[in-house]
Amino acid sequence: MSIEFKAWPKIPRGSGEKVCITEKMDGTNSCIIISGGKLAGVQSRNRFITPEDDNYGFATWVQDNKEELLGLGEGYHYGEWVGCGIQKNPHNLKEKSFYLFNASRWDKNNPNLPNCCSVVPVLFAGVGNQEEIDRIMYKLKECALQEGYTPEGIIVYFCKTKRYEKYTYNHTEGKWCR
Repeated sequence: MSIEFKAWPKIPRGSGEKVCITEKMDGTNSCIIISGGKLAGVQSRNRFITPEDDNYGFATWVQDNKEELLGLGEGYHYGEWVGCGIQKNPHNLKEKSFYLFNASRWDKNNPNLPNCCSVVPVLFAGVGNQEEIDRIMYKLKECALQEGYTPEGIIVYFCKTKRYEKYTYNHTEGKWCR
């Protein structure tokens, strides 16, 4: 039996980690795969999809916008496919749209962001803690209700540890649910 040495990874210090908090869009998880400068695949959360075996029209939309989407570059480009007919459509979108998840890569100043794509709204970027998360949850709900929609929640991306957490309003332990 052949084995290889695998060191335990370094653990970052808990000194207030930088976070990026984005709105959790209510739609269907989707991904565009680009390899070798070509569209290599399209997937939902659980499977590959095609225009013939689609998920709310996402694969068809990718085919229709293929040339522009190649500007995303190599890799797996995850996002949320949202709009009319998908989940609850709380933003009352009349058309379907693709919102990329990686907000730090795809900010509005990135020249490679295709015009046919959006980016999940960034609600906070900086050193985060539970008080900040609670503040953002309260503020999002308050602003969304003023704008006439019901938000699903937030996604917190921890920059140092490269991990995600979600906080939703239907979670029974969140004090912002009361």
